[in-house]
Amino acid sequence: MGTGDAEPRTRGAQTGTGDKPRGARAPGVKDVAALAGVSVGTVSNVINSRGTVRDTVRERVEDAIKELGYVPNPTAQALRRGVSPVVGVAVFDLTNPFFMEAAAGIERRLSDEGCVMSLASTHSDPAREADLLRTLAGQAVRGILLTPADTDLTVARELVKRGIPLVLFDFPDTPVDISSISIDDRAGATLAIEHLLALGHRRLLFLNGPVSVRQARSRACGVEDAISHWNDRESSHSSFSTPAVMLETVNVEDFSVNAGRSWMRAYLKEQGLRPNTSGPQTPTNPLMKNLPTGIFCANDLIAFGAMMALRDAGLRVPEDVSVVGFDDISMAADMPTPLTTIRQPMEELGTEAVDLLFKSSNPNSSVVHLKFYPRLIVRRSTAAPSC
Repeated sequence: MGTGDAEPRTRGAQTGTGDKPRGARAPGVKDVAALAGVSVGTVSNVINSRGTVRDTVRERVEDAIKELGYVPNPTAQALRRGVSPVVGVAVFDLTNPFFMEAAAGIERRLSDEGCVMSLASTHSDPAREADLLRTLAGQAVRGILLTPADTDLTVARELVKRGIPLVLFDFPDTPVDISSISIDDRAGATLAIEHLLALGHRRLLFLNGPVSVRQARSRACGVEDAISHWNDRESSHSSFSTPAVMLETVNVEDFSVNAGRSWMRAYLKEQGLRPNTSGPQTPTNPLMKNLPTGIFCANDLIAFGAMMALRDAGLRVPEDVSVVGFDDISMAADMPTPLTTIRQPMEELGTEAVDLLFKSSNPNSSVVHLKFYPRLIVRRSTAAPSC
C-alpha cells in the first residue's frame, strides 16, 4: 500500500463520529491535545476561553475537536471548578400535582441559569430524607431545595454547615439558620371556610389530610381560625340568635382522589345514601337534612374524590353540597363542575425558590424567609345552601 494512505488512516482512526466502533471510548481532552500537538492545559484554555492562546494554536485545537467529535462534559468541568450544574430537589410526594407544577417552575428557572434538576421523593419518611440529602451532598450538587418530611432539620443543618446551599421549600416554620419559602396554608384554609360561611353554610365538613403532615395541621388551624372569628363577629354584631356553625373534621389517609372518594362513599353509606342509579336525590329527602351543605377539602385531589362520591350517590354539586378545594392545580378548572379552590402560585413559588437558593450560595448572604399568600378562586362548585 502506498504511503499516500498513511495520513488519512492515522487521522481517521481517531475520528469520533461515523467511524467510531460500537462501544468505543468517547474522545477526551487528552485525545484532542495529542491530535492538536498541544498540552491538555492549552485545550482547557481554548474550551473555557481562558488565558492567551495564539490564533494558530486555537485553530488547531478547534479543528481537532471537530475531527474527533469531542463534546465537553459540563458536569465534569463544573466539578473541577467546584460548582456543579445539578440542583437537588427533594419533595415528599411526586404523585401530587402541586409538587409537579412547582417543579415545572423550578426546572424552567434552573434551565435559564444553565443548571439541571435532580428530582426525588422522600415519601414523607425522615430516614429516607436523611439518606437522600447525604447522597446529594456526596454528588457535589450546586444546592438543594427541600420540602422537609418532619420538623427535625438536623441533616439539613449538617449540609448548610458544610457550605452546601439549601433552601426549605413549602416550609413556613422559619428556622433562624436556613432560608425558606412557603405558602400561608393557615390563611388559605381560613379563606375557604369564610367563603362557605358567607354563602350561608352552617353545616360544614372538613376533609383534611393525614395529621402527621405539617400542611394538614396548618390548614386545620386555619379552619379553626375562621370558625372562631365568625362566632366572635356574629355574637358581637347580632341582636338575635343566629344558627350555630356545626363543623366535623376528618383526617383521610392521604392527599389523593381515592382517599377522598373512599371516605365520602363510606360516610354517605352510613347516612343511608348509597350509590344511586335512578338520578339526583330530591331536596325533600329527609336523609339530606343530616348532611353537611359545605365541604372544604385540604387539597384539590381529595375534593375531586369527594365530588365523585357525591355524584355517585345522586347528590348535586353545588345544588345539594358545595365543595371547596386547595391548590388550584391545572385540572381544577376543567372538572365537569369547575372547582372553587384556594390558589397557590406554584410556578412562581418554584421560580422564587431557585432565586433564593442562588442568593444563598453567597457566603455573605443573610437568611431569608419568603411567604406567599394564597387567593380564593370562585368557580361553580359553590353556591348558597338550598336548605
